[in-house]
Amino acid sequence: MKEDAYWIKDTVKAHTKWFEASLPMIASENLMSPLAKEMMISDFHDRYAEGLPGKRYYRGNIYVDEVELKCLELAKKIFKCQFADVRPISGTVANMAVLFALTQPGDTISTPELASGAHISTAPFGAVGMRGLETIHYPWDYKNWNLDVDAAIKFIKKEKPKVAQFGLSVFLFPTPIREIQDALQEAGSVVWYDAAHVLGLIAGGKFQDPLREGVHIISASTHKTFPGPNHGILIGDNLTDELQAKLQKAAFPGVTSSHHLHAMAALAVTMAEYEIYGKQYASQVIKNAKALGSALYEMGLDVMCPHLGFTESHTLAVNVAEQGGGSQVSIDLEKANIICNKNMLPGDTSSVKPSGIRLGTQELTRVGMEESEMEEVARLIYRVVMKKEDQEKVKKDVWELKKDFTKIRYCLNEGEEAYSFHDIF
Repeated sequence: MKEDAYWIKDTVKAHTKWFEASLPMIASENLMSPLAKEMMISDFHDRYAEGLPGKRYYRGNIYVDEVELKCLELAKKIFKCQFADVRPISGTVANMAVLFALTQPGDTISTPELASGAHISTAPFGAVGMRGLETIHYPWDYKNWNLDVDAAIKFIKKEKPKVAQFGLSVFLFPTPIREIQDALQEAGSVVWYDAAHVLGLIAGGKFQDPLREGVHIISASTHKTFPGPNHGILIGDNLTDELQAKLQKAAFPGVTSSHHLHAMAALAVTMAEYEIYGKQYASQVIKNAKALGSALYEMGLDVMCPHLGFTESHTLAVNVAEQGGGSQVSIDLEKANIICNKNMLPGDTSSVKPSGIRLGTQELTRVGMEESEMEEVARLIYRVVMKKEDQEKVKKDVWELKKDFTKIRYCLNEGEEAYSFHDIF
């Protein structure tokens, strides 16, 4: 019905206004640039391009091929690699492509545990389990939120996993891949790094450089610290022709048919912009995360890893078990227009009622906030979590802060509204 269609539009507009008046701190979200958003409502959205550029199964892809080739060229330049595939339509789909290319049911894959910050696609109920793989988990240093290097070396030499997977959903610090590389080589493991959360920090040269540290293949989504569309990517360097062919075949026709050409074009635009602004943006994201962690800690919140500066990424992990637990605290914060998520911490056994919350600074940085604003954000969080103030009262002060930070930064067309709804009709 006509009324239903317009109700849906009005509801989406209401969501947009809500986020404009909020502090969005989900670590897996970001804002696209105006130019990238234009690609999402272009005619590319309505088309198919199965296969590789120049080798499509459909006609009508002359311009699509040109854009995709430019996207691949930019990816190889930004990530200093000789292989890229931009056809996966999400990070999890990219992960599935890697699993299809590298493994057979019954193979052994080593990963971090969920409670150590791993992504659900590596869980027994996720893509790894659906592929029929045997999963083993690295020894973990809970104090430092990272691999226990000495124990991991012994573990890898003993278990000899066919694929050694690294990467986290709560990605606070670089993975010590260099330190365990000899063990990985001795075991003959293919090294796979899920960079979904830190792709923008890697591209900006501010986190670690996995392909120079012993990683063979990187998978990622492209909408977290890398501020592009909801899409996926595969990148690698010094890969054999056989492995490249396996990855391409896994991407299509293995796990993707149409690879969402509008999102591919938006990704290409984001890459072109990131060449200009990426280093500055990535640097400020990390500065903001450290400043927020320090401010929250000084106010009495149990922010993980204070002895390591809390984080080297966009993410903070905060233990709120004594304040009601991650589920309740995230609900209370949402009522005050502070948007974050509950999150498991090391030692947790329940993802429904975990101890922690996860906070990300990448979107607040995208709209121009810096270290001084992080102190104000910390005070707002403190009022909800520690002082248990009325959320409606805090919500008003959230808007007082946010109203000066609603314009997009670190892209072409800087200064345009970040949360505008593009009315066509």
